[in-house]
Amino acid sequence: MSTLKKVNYKASVLIANYNNQKYLIDCIDSILNQSYKNIEIIVLDDSSNDNSFEILKRYKDKIILLKKKNSKTNIASYDQAESYHECLKIASGEIIFLCDSDDFFAEKKIENIIKKFEDNNESKIIFDLPIYKYDNNIVYKKLKKKFYKSFWPNIFPTSCIAIKRKDFVNNFPYLSCQEFPDIWLDFRMIVLSEYIYKDNTVYLNENLTYYRQTKTSISSKFKFLSKIWWKRRYQAHNYIKFFFKINKISFKPNTDYIVTKLINRFFK
Repeated sequence: MSTLKKVNYKASVLIANYNNQKYLIDCIDSILNQSYKNIEIIVLDDSSNDNSFEILKRYKDKIILLKKKNSKTNIASYDQAESYHECLKIASGEIIFLCDSDDFFAEKKIENIIKKFEDNNESKIIFDLPIYKYDNNIVYKKLKKKFYKSFWPNIFPTSCIAIKRKDFVNNFPYLSCQEFPDIWLDFRMIVLSEYIYKDNTVYLNENLTYYRQTKTSISSKFKFLSKIWWKRRYQAHNYIKFFFKINKISFKPNTDYIVTKLINRFFK
């Protein structure tokens, strides 16, 4: 009986931080305490004006610490993408794990995901499920099934993404293009996986990432059906349209796109 050869991939965990001093220790300790040990941790602090960098310096012997100075675009989605790009430039692991600094990993997250990559060497990107972390409770999110035809993929937070380094490097220039400022890296990567990677994408039905929910998070300002929510939705549709054009995929406006476009006309 044949057995799978254990690859023992090295994992590079890239952490983007801006003013998250309150959550940094939970984030970094959760990675240092992983059951899987072949890990490097690269943290970039994007000119924080809180005590983040002083906290990060306590870990200087356990992490690779980068600091970006005076290079912010003041568009958070672009700054986040650039932070990950700077980390990616020096990452040496075969598998890249992304982690926003207010999130943290379950103890066996990296072990379980590396095993999936080992079991199927054709896999390019793996998404695990989030555990929504509120102040007083947690909610385990389930994998949604699509019951109707739509352009929209299932949405996974950035910290739930693991991808082979070579594939991330090859696609990063166009994942981080500075258009569509309200469309973050996670959505762009999910669209890439849905329409380009396809059968080489794995949706892992395990909750392995604690995704913190706070009143000050970026996502909290996009209240359902608010003006800003509709504008972001239209931008997401147009990102998909842009993506399809680049990749020569046929784009036929559906009802959702048409309604969203019409509603946005009232906001001009």
